[in-house]
Amino acid sequence: MRRSHGPAFKKAVIDLAVCPLCRGRAVTQGVFHELPCDHCNASGFVAAATGEALPLDELVTQLSMRLQAAHRQIEQLKKPRTTGPGAHYQEGNRLGAGGSNYTGD
Repeated sequence: MRRSHGPAFKKAVIDLAVCPLCRGRAVTQGVFHELPCDHCNASGFVAAATGEALPLDELVTQLSMRLQAAHRQIEQLKKPRTTGPGAHYQEGNRLGAGGSNYTGD
């Protein structure tokens, strides 16, 4: 076990699971109208390991980390990828003079 003082340098990602009571909808059906789910703090997610709701400040952080990861994945999928014999001409390899693209021609 390592000794450390103070908070961790990086925030740990907590695995989230769908709330079993509201099934991820964040609301439960009342008699006349829908009510916020008390089990998951009206988020639709609980901690996967324990099944308990996360505190609101931790929940906001975890959802933000998941949203940022999803945005990174979307941006990566948007980039066009060239394939075939001309693929290395389209990508910059920074091996030329001044960090320019070197094609070997």
